[in-house]
Amino acid sequence: MNVMGNGMKILLSFVAVCTSAAVAESSPALSADFAVEKGAVRRELHSSGYAPKIETGDETARQIRELNFHSVRTHDLALINPGQRIVDAHFVFPLMHLDAANPSNYYFKATDYMLGLSRDIGLDIFYRLGTSIEHSGLVHFNAQIPSDIDKMVEVFAGTVRHYNRGWADGKRWGIKYWEIWNEPNLDNAMWCFSGRNDGETPDLRRKLFVELYVKTLKRLKGEFPEIKVGGPALCWWDVPYLTAIFKGCKEAGVAPDFISWHYYGNRPDDIMEQAESARRLCDEYGFTDCELINDEWHFLGEGGFNDLRSDDPAVQERVWSGPHSHNGIDSSCFTLTVLSHLQTSKYSQAFYYGCRHEGAWGYMDHFGNKYKVWHALKAFGQLMKNCATLCESTREGTVTTFAAKSADGKTGWLLVSDYCGKGSEIVVDVKNAGALVSAEIFDHERDFVPTHVLMKDGRLTLKKEIDGSAAFLVKFDLSKNMK
Repeated sequence: MNVMGNGMKILLSFVAVCTSAAVAESSPALSADFAVEKGAVRRELHSSGYAPKIETGDETARQIRELNFHSVRTHDLALINPGQRIVDAHFVFPLMHLDAANPSNYYFKATDYMLGLSRDIGLDIFYRLGTSIEHSGLVHFNAQIPSDIDKMVEVFAGTVRHYNRGWADGKRWGIKYWEIWNEPNLDNAMWCFSGRNDGETPDLRRKLFVELYVKTLKRLKGEFPEIKVGGPALCWWDVPYLTAIFKGCKEAGVAPDFISWHYYGNRPDDIMEQAESARRLCDEYGFTDCELINDEWHFLGEGGFNDLRSDDPAVQERVWSGPHSHNGIDSSCFTLTVLSHLQTSKYSQAFYYGCRHEGAWGYMDHFGNKYKVWHALKAFGQLMKNCATLCESTREGTVTTFAAKSADGKTGWLLVSDYCGKGSEIVVDVKNAGALVSAEIFDHERDFVPTHVLMKDGRLTLKKEIDGSAAFLVKFDLSKNMK
C-alpha cells in the first residue's frame, strides 16, 4: 500500500476538484446511446485485494461474492490472516540457506487452502511474488533486500512450478499473472536494508531491485513461457524508477509482460493520465505489447495518510464520518467514477485496494457495519455481472455516465455518478433506451434506494436531494426499441 503522500498537494487537488464542482450549478451536457456499442464490458477492471480469509471462509466468501470481483491480488493477504503462513516468500520458503530445488523445503499448505477459497467463488488469482508491507521503522525482518538474489529467483520459480505444474504436491491452476515484488520505491517499508536508513542508499537499492526484476523475468519466462511476468507495483507513478527497470530489461534482452503501479488520491483524471503516460513510455522502449495494470487504487482525502493515522479527535471525526470521510459518499462516488472510466482506458487490469475486511482499507468497520463504499462496489459489481456490452456515454464536469446492456440486448443500465458536484439536477439525453424500468439514488443518506426520475422525449432528469456527491442507477427495457 502507498504510504508516501504530500499532504498539501493532496489538499490543493481535492479543493480544486470540489471548488470547480461548486461553480457549475446548472446541469452538464450529458448523453448515452444504447444503440452505439463500444465493445465488451471488461470485468477484469473490477478486481481487488479482497479474498476469503481462512478463519471466516464462508461468511467472507458470501460478502465478496456479492461484490462480483474478477480477480484477487495476493499482496498483503498475510496481514489479514494473522498467524497463518501464506503467500509471502519468507513463509513459503522460510530458511534461505536450504536448497530451493528441493520441494521439502517449501511450505504451501496454508496458501493452497486460502487461494482455493478464492477460486471456489470464481476469483482469478493475480500472484504477487515477494512480501507484504512491513511498517517497522529502521529494522526489517521480511521486507529486506534478499542477501542472495539468485536464490530468491529460484524460490519464485518453485512457487510458480507448484501452482501451475503440480510440483511439490501442487496444483495445475494455470495462474497467468505473476508480479515481481511490491512498492520497491517505498523507503523503509518494502525493499530495505535491515537496520540502516534506506533513504541514504536509493541508488544501490534501485540497482539491486533491477537485478532481481531482470533475473526473475528471464528465469520465469524461460521455464514458463505461457505465463505473464511483470511488476513492480510501484508505490506511485514513478517514471525514473520504471525507466531504470526498462533499461535493465533492454540490456538483458528481456521484456516485461506488464508493468504495475498504485494510485492514492482524489482526482480520477490522474489515474487515466498515468495510463496514457505509461503507454508512451512502454512504446518508447519498444515494449509495445506490455500491459498496464493499476493494482492498488483508493480514494485519499484532503489530509492524506497523516490524517488517517491522526489521534486528534477532531481529525478522526472528519476522516471517519460524514460525506467527506475516507469511505464516505465522496470516496464512493470517486470509486464509481474511476470504475466507469477504467472501462475505456488503456489499463488491462485494475485492483481496488485493500485487503483488510475491517478498518481503513476494508468495506466495513470493526463492528461489521458496511461503509458507503461497500454499496458502490456492490452496485458496480452487479453491472459487471449483468452487462456484456458497453454503450456510448459521455462525461462532463463532475458527472460521469456509464451505459451498458445485457448479452441479449434486452436490458440496459445507466450509471450516473456525480463526484463532488454541487448542482441539484442532472440531465442526460438518452437514446434508444426503450421503457424506463427502475431508478435508484445513492447519496450521503441513502444506499441505492428507489427514487423518482423524469424521462420525457428521450431526456432523463435526475434530482439530487442533498448537495455534493451522489449517484443514480437507472434500468431500461431495451426490447421496446428492438425491431
